[in-house]
Amino acid sequence: MRFVVGLGNPGEKYRRTRHNVGFMVVDALAAEASVPRWYEEADALVCEAEVGGQEALLVKPQTFMNRSGIAVAHLVQAQAGAVSDVLVILDDVALDLGTLRIRERGGHGGHNGLRSIVELLGSEDFPRLRVGIKRGEVQGDLADYVLAPFPEEDVLVVQEVVGYAVEALDCALRDGTAEAMSRYNGPLKSS
Repeated sequence: MRFVVGLGNPGEKYRRTRHNVGFMVVDALAAEASVPRWYEEADALVCEAEVGGQEALLVKPQTFMNRSGIAVAHLVQAQAGAVSDVLVILDDVALDLGTLRIRERGGHGGHNGLRSIVELLGSEDFPRLRVGIKRGEVQGDLADYVLAPFPEEDVLVVQEVVGYAVEALDCALRDGTAEAMSRYNGPLKSS
């Protein structure tokens, strides 16, 4: 069982914010798999789906971003999973909007949701998919920026990159992280 974890903040107030792009990707995976329902388990909304030919538990922690590791660690332990079974999808303010970056492992890079997961799993040895959310230079407070909704002019690009991220995740689970990195790292490719 793989744990495909989208990071975000719960509640309608945050639904369309930049910080919730991980939830957006997981929701798109669930829609593609025609998942009948989400249910609550271990401080998360979860559903089972097939992704890349593998059985996966799609996870949206409901503990707010900086405590995401609580739900992830509990689910991995409850399912007798391994750290390497986890794949995290998160926003990245250092990457331009429309850019993906997949890595097999690595540090948290200052992202509090990823930091929480690393701390509670006790390891950085799990893949992650970073989705760029930056458009131009970030002005003002970083927290205000990531917690703001995507502006209307970015919505189509966000929809495209969410679809691109779904393709990348399918590839990562079917063909491996290295293959997904070589095919999907970088900006959206024109059709």
